[in-house]
Amino acid sequence: MNRHFLFSLMVALLCSVSAFSQNIPEPLEYTEIYDFIDELTTDGIISVNTAIKPYTRNQIAGWLREAALKSDQLNKRQNEDLAFYMQDFALELDTIPDYKLWGHKNVCQWTNRNTFNLSLVEPAFHYATANRKFKMSIKPILGMDIYASKKGMITKRWYGAEMQMDIANHVSVWGSLRDNSWKGTGYLKEEYFPDTYAQIDGAKLTKGQYLNNLPGLQYKEANYGGDFSDSRGGISLYSWFGSISLQRERIQWGDAYHSSNILSAHNPAVPMFSLNLRPCRWFEFNYFHAWLVSNVLDSTRYYSEVYGEGETKINYRPYNKFMAANMFTFRPLKQLEFSFGNSVVYAENNIQAAYLIPIAFYKSLDHLLTKGVNSENQNSQVFATISVRPVEHLHLYTSLYIDEFKGNRLKKSNPQNNPMSYLVGFNWSGWPLRGLSLKGEFMRSYIATYNHSIAVLDYTSNSYNMGHYMGGNAQSIFAEIAYRPVRGLSLKINYTCDTKYNLYDYIRGGDPNKRDEYGNREGIGQIISYKPFADRIWQNDKFGFLATYEIFNNCYAQVALTYNNARAYSVDKERAYGEDRGWNADGTSLNLEGEELAAYYLNKFSPVYYQGKNFVATMGLSFRF
Repeated sequence: MNRHFLFSLMVALLCSVSAFSQNIPEPLEYTEIYDFIDELTTDGIISVNTAIKPYTRNQIAGWLREAALKSDQLNKRQNEDLAFYMQDFALELDTIPDYKLWGHKNVCQWTNRNTFNLSLVEPAFHYATANRKFKMSIKPILGMDIYASKKGMITKRWYGAEMQMDIANHVSVWGSLRDNSWKGTGYLKEEYFPDTYAQIDGAKLTKGQYLNNLPGLQYKEANYGGDFSDSRGGISLYSWFGSISLQRERIQWGDAYHSSNILSAHNPAVPMFSLNLRPCRWFEFNYFHAWLVSNVLDSTRYYSEVYGEGETKINYRPYNKFMAANMFTFRPLKQLEFSFGNSVVYAENNIQAAYLIPIAFYKSLDHLLTKGVNSENQNSQVFATISVRPVEHLHLYTSLYIDEFKGNRLKKSNPQNNPMSYLVGFNWSGWPLRGLSLKGEFMRSYIATYNHSIAVLDYTSNSYNMGHYMGGNAQSIFAEIAYRPVRGLSLKINYTCDTKYNLYDYIRGGDPNKRDEYGNREGIGQIISYKPFADRIWQNDKFGFLATYEIFNNCYAQVALTYNNARAYSVDKERAYGEDRGWNADGTSLNLEGEELAAYYLNKFSPVYYQGKNFVATMGLSFRF
């Protein structure tokens, strides 16, 4: 088989479609379009694999086109929303946007309706060649949110731009940059960020482990607050049956309206090589290999820096950290989807070729690569999710994440529990009133879930958990009532109750001669034999109201009112082996008690701004998000 034949075969495959465009992921922060797509799915108008996000702009455009063919099944508000979003996805629908503001022709607009559109009041530039073989758009990014409470005021502002291009209906290129800044009286470093080794009678307080559902970020801290920039983008080669991409984006695996327990998109976006295959309506396959950020220094890798006259400074580099994961999705019925997959987090000097195999069971490969030299395994996981819509308007779903599993732990006589997390939820939408929905979600994760005895192998990137933000030995309850009364307006009232139980370190070894009452030796075997969800050490109840109005495409105004009560508790029992009750700055463990222990947990899991009872009012306006 010569190379000319291979090239011809590739060209034939790429030319097998003529109606696809813009294989560009739509960021998860654009919640309004995701809510609308979910509404259409739950109402039975379209069929969507909701376990894999983000959706691509091409996918969303296809679903909007499908809904337009069933416009007689939509109410007035849904048809208005549909027309509104079709303007935003006009290039993907092979047209040029014709923006109008409040029903009148926008005088701040320059367009010929065939190849380009430049709008200033609805800021965006769109261009497409007459044959639609090249398309591009440029959109500015600008926004500000103001938070106010009795603890002070915080201002968040961001600005930047994004560009998207599609070439010959088979290549997509995109990129964006958002420069963000948080500042204000309520965000001063000494008030909002506990120092890395702040002391409460010797207790070490580590920042970056706060338990909330805010997106993880890597701050550049200052005395006024913090800054960070977020650059995303990628390039994708695609056809009707799937795509291959190199990109940096946030991803979510597992159905969830609050936070997934498989991949939650809580950590900062990571660069990855990804593969998506959709060869038929009843099957989809997803794979990625990602470059994670370990935040663990490697003492064998460093730079020498001339730091002063006759002085040299050593700058250590972090360990390499990678992740490979796959997910198989089957749809035997239109109303039923089930997905399963596995992943591995590994730390090697270089990429391990075995983990570049998309369809593989990585635990088996891990044993092959490490057992022969009696080396510690890498960190592997398996997971599954089921989504069912048994009747119109109802969506039921569940997800299971298994960190480690042994069958004999299922016996009642064995006190050990497998480190795992499960999530169940529902969404009742569109009845008795279109636009009204009721959501509920419950998550529990057992002791040692998401953790590892080797810090660089934790299920984290940039020190943020990639699964559910609550981590191990925790519980989360979420409920929400949402209503979309008119085009562009979303009203939400929600309640969240997050609870953290006894905190344990992941200890691999231990004295083999010391065993508990069940015969489990010291180490992780003993730790996972403790009763999970035994002693509450931290809890946060949160009530929220959010009103969002999309004035025109990609322009939002929002008002939010939030009440939260974050508090921590001491543990009256004697300290158990491996239990975290405080640390000295030199790394030695403490045994804090009473109010000191409660203060340690509160500072560990809650930023000062949200400790105790707080009422926070938020106002914001933004172009894009």
